Amino acid sequence: MAAVSASMVKELRERTSLGMMECKKALKEADGDIELAIENLRKASGLKAAKKADRTAADGVVAVKVAEDGSYGIAVEVNSETDFAAREPNFAGFVQTVVDAAFAAKQADVAVLMAGELENAREALVQKIGENIGVRRITLVEGGVVGSYLHSNNRIAVLTQLEGGSVELARDVAMHIAAVNPQVVSPDDMPAEQVEKEKEIIKAQPDMEGKPEAIVEKMMVGRIKKFLSENSLLEQAFVKNPDQSVGQLVKDAGATVTNFVRYEVGEAIEVEEADFAAEVAAQVEASKS
Repeated sequence: MAAVSASMVKELRERTSLGMMECKKALKEADGDIELAIENLRKASGLKAAKKADRTAADGVVAVKVAEDGSYGIAVEVNSETDFAAREPNFAGFVQTVVDAAFAAKQADVAVLMAGELENAREALVQKIGENIGVRRITLVEGGVVGSYLHSNNRIAVLTQLEGGSVELARDVAMHIAAVNPQVVSPDDMPAEQVEKEKEIIKAQPDMEGKPEAIVEKMMVGRIKKFLSENSLLEQAFVKNPDQSVGQLVKDAGATVTNFVRYEVGEAIEVEEADFAAEVAAQVEASKS
């Protein structure tokens, strides 16, 4: 069985708002797997979706650039080790150079883009700042009407692709996506495995226990419908006018949403958190021997 550290318990508590002992027990039962512990807690207690792990937030910035006519756009993420480096003027200059190069070449392959002078510039920046710097990913969205939104902290960027409509409409939808973070465009786009996983979680919740199968299925339909509505862009209430759905907004403009790309700095990057208290304790014990 994997050891359960204090930092793991702390993270689970922050993500679920549950008590220390409950989190510790859940981690032990999940053999130290935080995501599995969350899934088990949701099944056992009806816990709603947990917060994202803070430790996945590596530093850096995201950036976007869209053609004036809205025909295509580029999204880029460049990572650094610390927020301090991400705010450094030379780092900002490097990011802009990468964005401009990717935009001009319509190049989404990081390895191809970074060959030659850009790689030399990256290496020089690493030497100057003293941190590892890397271009993590680039996405090209082309065709239809493309709009973008970059949040003021440079940590969330969105490209939206419409069929019909205007660049302004695409930007409004992009701003909504940045704020609400839908998983898919429409309910039909939700992966079947994600729906099945949600069904398993719902079925295992306490209020389902002992109910006839027909009642369980009826409750299941309602809860899955709600899950799909909450996580599908077109079903969500538009942030600038909650009385109107995003789907109605674009329909009224004679447009449809065909695609979107949402970047958030560091998502899905695991950064090991040092447990300094444990390290100091271990060093003290080692000094005694």
